[in-house]
Amino acid sequence: MDILLQIWGGSSYLLNKICFSRAERSATPEGNKAWRLRSWGIFLAGLPAWVAVFVMEHNWIAATVEAGGAPAMLIGFIVALRGHGNEPKWLDYLARFAVVFGLAASLYDFGGITTLTQVYELCVAAGFLIGTYLSAKDNVNGYFGFMLGNLSCAALMGSQGYYILMAQQLVSLAFVTDAYRARKRAGRR
Repeated sequence: MDILLQIWGGSSYLLNKICFSRAERSATPEGNKAWRLRSWGIFLAGLPAWVAVFVMEHNWIAATVEAGGAPAMLIGFIVALRGHGNEPKWLDYLARFAVVFGLAASLYDFGGITTLTQVYELCVAAGFLIGTYLSAKDNVNGYFGFMLGNLSCAALMGSQGYYILMAQQLVSLAFVTDAYRARKRAGRR
């Protein structure tokens, strides 16, 4: 089951980053929109596998933040589909609640921040939320959040023996970096 979850979650999130990279390299607004829709849809498809892996390892911060990222992912999909300003506000509030709940669950479960994996989880949480939220709003700085999240998640997954997911995170980092550079070269913010 672990291998299946790693392949499902890892490939979905890697494809998400590849689609982001393709969106940034699109020559037309229609191409950008199509790649962004694919990216957000694939992101959502991989979410259950990642949540399951984090829960199995008692990575509560990462699990709840990941699950709480679904509203931000939906915002990204809606923005890609309809344009800015047409996303529901309640999704923002739901995502923020998940962050607070995830932190509280981890602190309760471990009696405070007592392990290196919790530090990794906090960095995954910060990177994932910042990256997802800013990218959903089509802000280039979201890629920095994804970079932090990818590096932290690679360290977390490697420390827990999920080497397929660790490798996927490192390969994803290359595509996130490419997307950022392509966007900056195009002069879009």
